[in-house]
Amino acid sequence: MSFNKNSRLDPSQVQDRRGSSRGTRMAVGGGGVGLVIIVVALLMGVDPGSLLDMAQEPAADTSAYTSPDSTSDLGTTCQTGADANAKHECAIVGYVNSIQSFWSDEFAANGSEYTPAQTILYSGSTDAACGYASSAMGPFYCPSDQYVYLDLSFFNDLQTRYGAEGGPFAEAYVLSHEYGHHVQDLLGVLNSSGSSPEESVAIELQADCLAGIWMYHAVETGFITQVSDKDIEQALNAAAAIGDDRIQQESQGYVSPETWTHGSSSQRQAAIKDGLRSGDVQTCDTPGS
Repeated sequence: MSFNKNSRLDPSQVQDRRGSSRGTRMAVGGGGVGLVIIVVALLMGVDPGSLLDMAQEPAADTSAYTSPDSTSDLGTTCQTGADANAKHECAIVGYVNSIQSFWSDEFAANGSEYTPAQTILYSGSTDAACGYASSAMGPFYCPSDQYVYLDLSFFNDLQTRYGAEGGPFAEAYVLSHEYGHHVQDLLGVLNSSGSSPEESVAIELQADCLAGIWMYHAVETGFITQVSDKDIEQALNAAAAIGDDRIQQESQGYVSPETWTHGSSSQRQAAIKDGLRSGDVQTCDTPGS
């Protein structure tokens, strides 16, 4: 996968807080819950406050991070697709630009308006409207401030801890999944869903399907030159690596479907393929379909 070197990037869609983290702790309920399970439950999830006892923490004031200077470094270094091909953080900008370009067009085609969401890059920990964000949580979407939170070290963890192949399109998949949650939020799906394990899995699988929809249309956005079979394999491999069944088997030695929050490896791969094969958002109309 490569970016169109002549495409113009919009670095304002990514806010870089690395080196300026403020939050240093999280209030975690249920002391008997193992860290690995917490990480798995939050991995690429919708709202960390629903799984961690963050209700005990006051909503964080994120206004300190929204000054024009907050994206100045990315604005200088990430201007074109050529920059995205050369620099990791610029590739993140490129993925986010492509994903949001597609969803903006898709909403407009259906008579609606897409509200862009920033991706927040941080290192270690930072404040979020859902509570303190920690790298141990993995990437997540926070509906309270409509930001996607990402510590880039997660992509290393994806390979070293979860056994994924990794690669550029694995990273693109992770981001497109989180933006799938933003789309769900804009459409009211998150507000209408319940909190049972079955409903949680359905929401996550729908986000995977929406990620597949973007993959189908990625080249059309003008930011990405092609999506190869190898790229798709990277995405499917990443989805399998963080399937609930695989992580439960490796972390506790057995599988408990009744406690799943994101779906099995095969379910996650199937959801991506559903979107990827059709390119039609109606394919993902019902969470988990």
